[in-house]
Amino acid sequence: MSANSFWGRISLVALALLATTTLSASSFSGQFSTTTKVASTVPSNGDVNPYGVAVVPRSTGALVSGHILVSNFNNSNNQQGTGTTIVDISPNGTLKVFAQISASGLPGSCPGGIGLTTALVVLRSGWVIVGSLPTSDGSSATAQAGCLLVLNNQGKVVETFSGSREGADINGPWDMTALDVGDFAELFVTNVLNGTVAGNGTVVNEGTVVRIVITSPDDKDDGNKPSELFRTVIGSGFGQKTDPDALVIGPTGVGLANSGTLYVADTVANRIAAIPNAVFRLSSAGTGNTVSQNGALNGPLGLAIAPNGNILTVNASDGNLVETTPAGSQVNTKMIDTSGAGAGTLFGLAVKPGGKGIYFVDDGDNTLDLLH
Repeated sequence: MSANSFWGRISLVALALLATTTLSASSFSGQFSTTTKVASTVPSNGDVNPYGVAVVPRSTGALVSGHILVSNFNNSNNQQGTGTTIVDISPNGTLKVFAQISASGLPGSCPGGIGLTTALVVLRSGWVIVGSLPTSDGSSATAQAGCLLVLNNQGKVVETFSGSREGADINGPWDMTALDVGDFAELFVTNVLNGTVAGNGTVVNEGTVVRIVITSPDDKDDGNKPSELFRTVIGSGFGQKTDPDALVIGPTGVGLANSGTLYVADTVANRIAAIPNAVFRLSSAGTGNTVSQNGALNGPLGLAIAPNGNILTVNASDGNLVETTPAGSQVNTKMIDTSGAGAGTLFGLAVKPGGKGIYFVDDGDNTLDLLH
């Protein structure tokens, strides 16, 4: 499949998205007042510290439309960067293991092994892609570059994306979102290990956002699988550092607006950044434009785009969800932590289909919760 074919398809989709974009200064999250525990995220092997959240868009293979996939970052000994499971949770709370990934026998390179991060997407064609930022003992001193793992609709790893290509490194993939265009997709991945371990706790301004263009054939067990077409660094210079509690702090949540702007939770700078023209741009926007900084933001981590175009983030340093307009107004702040731990418990989040609530994980009690 040619690059021209891809960009032609992307252009058509982008025009359709722009035509349907509606922005609102009102609050999407403000309509919700109840927080319910959907299910525990702990599988039989005892993995904890849920990070990534992704809603399955279409039923195929073992994937069921409307179910929620959650990736675990820690093992049963609570060592960060050692979690190996993705669990499948139905809206009524039934849990099963979608994948348990072993570092041995991977079909490609994944430097350091397995430690599943918040970087988790499910494509309509049936491919699940998850980031790995592994450690050998749960400490930042042993963190390695990791990779993106591509799983089929039965939970089997069929491919890895790693290393450097066209000057763009996969180095500690921390969070991810995708533009899904059927037989093509764009992955937008934050990376937090570019010089971070060597910095030994000091802030290193080398965090990146990498766009990876891939093919995305339907997963029909006929041997087809995604392949990389090209990579581009579209954001760079973000602050990042190791941390004894969080392992690493750097650019985290990403969300693609219908306008084509990519919003980034710049955790170290305590702000939301905007990378314009993220779908098409051919060079880095640096650290982007500041949409909002400080105020109710308190170490933003997970990020999602609300149906009204507003930006939803969850804080690392308290248990709050913050909703911000693209113009920078913080229109709603809501305490959503259900574990009582507050700081450091909230990571991935996703809007429930139909805009009927917000799914989020709480690692204070290892649950998937729903604000509705």
